[in-house]
Amino acid sequence: MSENQSEQHVESHDPPVPDAYAAFMRTGWADRERVLTPHPVVPWAAARRERLAEQFSGERLVVPAGGFKVRANDTDYRFRAETAHTHLSGNQTSDAVLVVESGESVLYARPRSSRETDEFFRDRQYGELWAGSRPSLRELSDSLGVETRHVDELPDRLTGAAKTRVLRGVDARVDGLVAADEGRDQELARVLSELRLVKDAWELDELQAACDITTLGFEDAVREWDRALEFGERWIEGTFFRRARAMGNDLGYDSIVGGGSHATTLHWIENTGQLTPGTLVLLDMGAEATSLHTADVTRTLPVDGRFTPLQRDLYTLVLQAQQAGFEAVRPGNAFRAPHEAAMRVLAHGLADLDLLPVSPEEALAPDSRVYARWTLHGTSHMLGMDVHDCAATDPSTYPGGPLEEGMVLTVEPGLYFQEDDLLVPAELRGIGIRIEDDLVVTSDGCRNLSEALPREPDAVEEWMGRLRG
Repeated sequence: MSENQSEQHVESHDPPVPDAYAAFMRTGWADRERVLTPHPVVPWAAARRERLAEQFSGERLVVPAGGFKVRANDTDYRFRAETAHTHLSGNQTSDAVLVVESGESVLYARPRSSRETDEFFRDRQYGELWAGSRPSLRELSDSLGVETRHVDELPDRLTGAAKTRVLRGVDARVDGLVAADEGRDQELARVLSELRLVKDAWELDELQAACDITTLGFEDAVREWDRALEFGERWIEGTFFRRARAMGNDLGYDSIVGGGSHATTLHWIENTGQLTPGTLVLLDMGAEATSLHTADVTRTLPVDGRFTPLQRDLYTLVLQAQQAGFEAVRPGNAFRAPHEAAMRVLAHGLADLDLLPVSPEEALAPDSRVYARWTLHGTSHMLGMDVHDCAATDPSTYPGGPLEEGMVLTVEPGLYFQEDDLLVPAELRGIGIRIEDDLVVTSDGCRNLSEALPREPDAVEEWMGRLRG
């Protein structure tokens, strides 16, 4: 063997590699360096790096992409780069590290391997004949508009006098190169999150694209409704995934397909149940665009294609709550204003159903909130490259601060009556309804990025009937 197996990502069941075979494999290959045009994200990413550098003048900022994560034994999950890294660079290759210092940026990357080594035909994780071709350093630089160097040079770069902050918890190898300073590193994570609070025009286009793909995925699911009735929740999950992969990168999160009482489990992702005539099915699904921006949309549909009178009344109550949330989305309003508006509608609706143990006003008081037995969750969260975006932001800014033009958030109130809840009438038990859309804050209100999917009950019934033929 020309190299020790421990130096490559190989397995014990791989056949041996004699020297003659290795030498033969290293010869006779054409030069495949490609000429790549700049990616559309280049000017936007450069502006983001500039804003970041301005907040940490004279410091070195290290933002890794991350590496592969094991799924089972020697198989990895499909790689998805860390959000902040791709937001700042556009890079989506594994093991890369972006270093921003004194206004200059360098991307340390793992390029495709030379044909002078065995990696390209032996290494299961990085070898081109196993995992596909990685870009060269020049290709990355041409495409992303940033200087690139080999990742092996990174340890030398991280020595020296410059104050260094690291986005930690992404790549253990990078974490080990720089002594941790918890406060300073957390501040970097906070700023990276806050940089994404207000979306630029390119990001808004990408989020719209993700919503458009998501709309098509919902339509695909309804067109295949007869198969869904035959095979159950997982048929819808698979149908939507096919569209997300065909037109985007992946799913933004595991799809929730909750038929009947499964809809009352907020994050039901087993998707193993049947669709039962006469019940509802809750579909919470979002496609991730190739830029890694994701949609997050929920519709609750009647399995029969038509709502029963009770289902329509409950659905309409949730829709009214969502509309109240929509109307509260405008610059200057508190981030929590849509939630408060939606909960006022739901609390009064629950009182009309004679479910509250106190008046709606008492139930809505911060020291009570007993109405939340049937609403459970917040109405909104930020949306972007992460489905729950900007999570490391200072709480006084988000969720405690105001909405600004360019922010993107969900509005998704719901009602959930558990099947074992003895405080509600039997006919309500096991019903879960959520309606969710993705809104961008505009100068005078908001725009619904997912408005192509119907919300009104009559429109939902017409839409289902038309797609099912």
